[in-house]
Amino acid sequence: WSMTFLPDGRMLVTEKAGKLILLSADGKTKTEVSGVPAVDSAGQGALKEIVLAPDYAKSKRVYFSFSEAGPGGKGVVLARAVLTDGAAPALTKVERLFQAAPYVEGSGHYSGRIAFAPDGKHVFFANGERQKFDPAQDPKSTLGKMLRLTLDGKPAGDPGLTAKGFHPAVWSYGHRNLLGIAFDSAGNLWEQEMGPKGGDEVNLVLPGRNYGYPIVSDGDHYDGRDIPDHSTRPEFEAPKVSWNPAISPGGLIAYSGKMFPQWKGDLFIGGLSSQALIRVDVTGTSAAKGDQWSMGARIREVEEGPDGAIWLLEDGGRGAEGRLLKLTRK
Repeated sequence: WSMTFLPDGRMLVTEKAGKLILLSADGKTKTEVSGVPAVDSAGQGALKEIVLAPDYAKSKRVYFSFSEAGPGGKGVVLARAVLTDGAAPALTKVERLFQAAPYVEGSGHYSGRIAFAPDGKHVFFANGERQKFDPAQDPKSTLGKMLRLTLDGKPAGDPGLTAKGFHPAVWSYGHRNLLGIAFDSAGNLWEQEMGPKGGDEVNLVLPGRNYGYPIVSDGDHYDGRDIPDHSTRPEFEAPKVSWNPAISPGGLIAYSGKMFPQWKGDLFIGGLSSQALIRVDVTGTSAAKGDQWSMGARIREVEEGPDGAIWLLEDGGRGAEGRLLKLTRK
């Protein structure tokens, strides 16, 4: 579902069913990491994002997210743990930092993506609207929201929204299924989310803003019912880029490496139904569609390697095994 690099070039890779794999830098040796909490992997449930803490070199902490069953239904959890290395790697000192509110029935649209703010003091945690539509506009719910937390998981949302009675962790709202978030080198937070039937989006996330779902979307309901386009309701924050037909976006990076200098600052998105790697051309806070390369498989995750190579994690799906791919210059 996701991956991240350790300082020595090894990789941590999450698998949908709940396994965490430590992969050697050459990709030849896989070791399962123990200590992962119980995961509800039904539907879109999974062991989801994993990222290194800003102070990983000292603390050895990793932050991760997963879906679980609990009182009232199911939800997504943000947690952290110490990665104990060695012959039998393990997650130790596991701490639950935050969980979506409320838990609801169903197994879709968890989101669970994680990104650390450039200040190194806050973590952003994306909560999908769980296929329930209205929670994205409900101020008391964290569903369909971008959340900002302290590194200890305490709410640190937009003060303006908190003053209006929103859940204190909410940074922005009116989102659907946020499947990629990333900061660029200028400190801008970008987010991509899967729309309904069409209407996949890339958004520039700004504090206190309402992104309109389910009131507006550039897509329609799966049963064919129309949803008004963003252009009809200018009071909502419009996407910087949208796709119709859908690309079904997976992971997201803001590229900062040296291997592809012509794309520095651009966004790269994994395409699920589109089975593609998609580039979004970014200039400041503006964005436009760039290249789309067919990959012949569902791309769940995109990551930038230490040398600037672009890594892709396939979403095997339906029992098939996904591959980990490395893209370099010719």
